[in-house]
Parts: sequence; structure tokens; C-alpha cells
Amino acid sequence: MATGQAPVGAQEFVPARARSLDQLKAAAAGCRGCELFADATQVVFGRGAAHARLVLVGEQPGDVEDRKGLPFVGPAGRLLRGAVDDAGIDPSIIFLTNAVKHFRFEVRGKRRIHQTPDRVHIEACRPWLVAEFAQLKPELIVALGATAAKALFGPAFRVTRSRGRLLPWPASAQRPEDFPVAEIQALATIHPSAVLRADDQDAAYAGLVTDLKIAADALAR
Repeated sequence: MATGQAPVGAQEFVPARARSLDQLKAAAAGCRGCELFADATQVVFGRGAAHARLVLVGEQPGDVEDRKGLPFVGPAGRLLRGAVDDAGIDPSIIFLTNAVKHFRFEVRGKRRIHQTPDRVHIEACRPWLVAEFAQLKPELIVALGATAAKALFGPAFRVTRSRGRLLPWPASAQRPEDFPVAEIQALATIHPSAVLRADDQDAAYAGLVTDLKIAADALAR
């Protein structure tokens, strides 16, 4: 895909009748739905329980994730694991993924610096997210940060206005016909990387844990 060319989207690369997450992951390795694949080391697909009750959706892989091929294994991932534990959530019921599956970055010297995905990247990659949800059929989906929230709820959604609130699955969400929408709830909170950037990291971390406790309470009902 030439630079500046509009993304074709991932839909043509998503298996029409996928029977497993492994099948989706294998197909995602060949995705050319937007230009981000060209510079990234590899696609970074979701990981976790095959029948997860809770899906945590981040923005995109970071530098460490891009190199290792796994989501949430860098500093933000370590912080998230601590927050999950402090919220009392069993890690075995979680699936971790991102709204965008390839690392978007710019090079400065020898460093690769994170760049926020544009709306075209979110939309191009969204079929993978929908396909993951269809396989998992979770009870609750947590959007970590603005990019993930916009992928779920649309570009007008603001985490600052609605964070920590249990929300019904958005009626406008694209989904397969067999996706059990009536049984799904969603919640938006900050991304763990925002905690690492915060002036008061203790307060930001406490806020993240508080939001995740709301998710834990919802799953306990």
C-alpha cells in the first residue's frame, strides 16, 4: 500500500467463518488493511483466555510489544497487571488486545516513538476487534484509553465524561449476527500508559484500580 493511500480495511483479510482465535491470529499475520504493517515488526494479536469473561482493549502495541509480538508486555502492561490484581480480578478470565494491531511510530535517532493511530487506522483494524469479540463472547469489555473507547463507541466518545460507568453495548457497533449483544456491558477508563505519564502517578493508578473494581463487581453479580 503506497504512503498516503486510503486504507482498504482489514475485512477482506478476516476469515469469513473463523472457528478459533488461533485461526484469526494466523490470518492477521497477513493483514495489509492499512499502511502500518509496512514498518511494524509484526502484527500483535490478542492473547488470553479462549472463553474470556472480560476483554481489556488498549490502543495499539508499543515498541516492546511490537518486537515480542505480544500485547501488554512492556511497562504499561506490567502496570496493568498490578492494577488487575489490586482490583481483585482473576487474570485467567481476561483476554488482552488492542484496537489497532500494528505499532505506529516515528523514528527519532535510534528510538521508535509512539504515534497515536488516526481514525482511519482504527476503522481499518476494527474488523479484527469485532472478530475477536465474536469468538470470545465476553460478558464485559473495558476500553483502556481514548483510542479503544472510540473504536467501541465512535469518534465522539470522551473517556473523561464517561469513565468508570457501566454502559450498554453500543447499538451502533458493527457485529456478526450471532454476537450476544444483549448480554454485553462495556466500561471505559484510562490507558495504563496515561498513569505512567501522570504528574501524580499514585492518584492516577488509584483511579484506574477503582474503575477496574467496578468491572470486577459487575462480573461478580
